Amino acid sequence: MPVGITIVKQNNQGLVETLGKYKRSVNPGMHFYIPLIQKVRKVSLAMSPLSLPNYSIITKDNADVSASVTLNYHVTDAVKYTYENTDSVESMSQLVRGHLRDIIGRMELNDALGSTAKINQELSLAIGDLTNTYGVNVDRINIDELTPSASIQAAMDKQLTADRERVAAIAKAEGEARSIELTTKAKNDALMATAKAEADATKTRADAEKYRIDKVQEGLAGADDKYFRNQSINAFTELANSDANTIVLSKDEVNNLGDVPVIGELLKPGAKKKTK
Repeated sequence: MPVGITIVKQNNQGLVETLGKYKRSVNPGMHFYIPLIQKVRKVSLAMSPLSLPNYSIITKDNADVSASVTLNYHVTDAVKYTYENTDSVESMSQLVRGHLRDIIGRMELNDALGSTAKINQELSLAIGDLTNTYGVNVDRINIDELTPSASIQAAMDKQLTADRERVAAIAKAEGEARSIELTTKAKNDALMATAKAEADATKTRADAEKYRIDKVQEGLAGADDKYFRNQSINAFTELANSDANTIVLSKDEVNNLGDVPVIGELLKPGAKKKTK
């Protein structure tokens, strides 16, 4: 009876079939089999990448988004993988898509777009050991893209533009208000400075006048009758040189006029001054 030889490579597993029926599994290495009666099917146990194409998902608020998912998986049971499902990889992909639709379907658009890390975690927990039914295990899963539809994207762009314009308008209004506030404060400060300067000048003039009056009063307090008589002479002298023709004096002052030589001259007959 002829004997066939096959080699199962590293990180693979061989499934020996006899007359089309699974007989046993063999590990990497060289193995013998009976041609025509037996066949060795080889299954890779290495990790394999898989990219799921974009597919549509409806969010809780009825927004249409396109999801793109990549994952890595490896075969954990070559017998289940080969004999218990006609396409274990496709079955695994359908399971991933179904759970992803369920998770995103319970979220609103804005939450979904900003929570890809959370969705990845929930998806990994949801899948869990379910894929073991197909003889595979998902080692890593990641949402590469969540893209809103063109119409929703256009609406979001308009909203974003409106928000930016609103923020810009508020900033401009606040800037103008601040400018007016600063201008008003500067004017008020200038008015207050001017008023203070005028007040200081008035006080300085008042102090100077008070000082002058105090000095005069101090001088008068030490003056005697001779000083006041001299002042009277000076006053009558100025009157004599003026155009006035009437002098008003009290009775006591009239009685003493004769004691003042200048007044005596003024009272002589023919003098132009008239005394009352």
